[in-house]
Parts: sequence; structure tokens; C-alpha cells
Amino acid sequence: MEIKGKIHEVFPTAQVTEALKKREVIIEYVENPQYPEYLKFEAIQDRCNLLDNVKVGDDVEVFFNLRGRPWTDKTGKKSYFNSMQLWKINVLSGAGSAAAPAYAAPADISAAPEDDDLPF
Repeated sequence: MEIKGKIHEVFPTAQVTEALKKREVIIEYVENPQYPEYLKFEAIQDRCNLLDNVKVGDDVEVFFNLRGRPWTDKTGKKSYFNSMQLWKINVLSGAGSAAAPAYAAPADISAAPEDDDLPF
């Protein structure tokens, strides 16, 4: 899944357990300008580094997986939790826009030789 929005807040990396680290980011998502949504995404393990080059105010495109799981407490009551796990982020504009990927210029196909014998 993917959405576009603006970086509202970036949290530092937290060591949740000895084997798990996590970093969270809040994206302001404006589908309806009158009621903006503030969505929390989490980056885990080596993906925490994806948030090193984003800054508050950057316009971004976020690619994520939607996860859900049940949990039963000590009394037997079942609850459900959702999380949005970030796996890629592109800076569209803002302070970090210099980190956007560069692309090669298109090739000039009009300079092809006249004796081209390709069947198509």
C-alpha cells in the first residue's frame, strides 16, 4: 500500500527487545483538508535507517504493509491490533528532496543507423 503526505514527527530508534529495534514516524495525511489525519508508521530492524534522511515538513510517499494480529489478555479478553510497517519512503519535496533518486536521460533513438534490419 502507499500514501502521500507530510512528515509531522520523526521519533528516534528504540531498542524494544535485545533482538528488535523500531522507529516511528507520523505522517499528516490530508484527504479532506478540513480534517487532516495523523498516521503512525513503524520501521523495524534495518528499515529504521530509512527515516534518517527525512525531516519535519517534507512531502513524502510512503510504501507500507498493513498488519493485524489478535492478542488475548490474562482474563481471556481478546483484542486486535493493527500496525502499518513502512518498507520504503520517497521524499517528494522539502528539505530532504536532494535525496531523491536521479534518473538517466532518455536515449536519442532518432540517431539509429538507416540500415537497421530488425523485424519490428
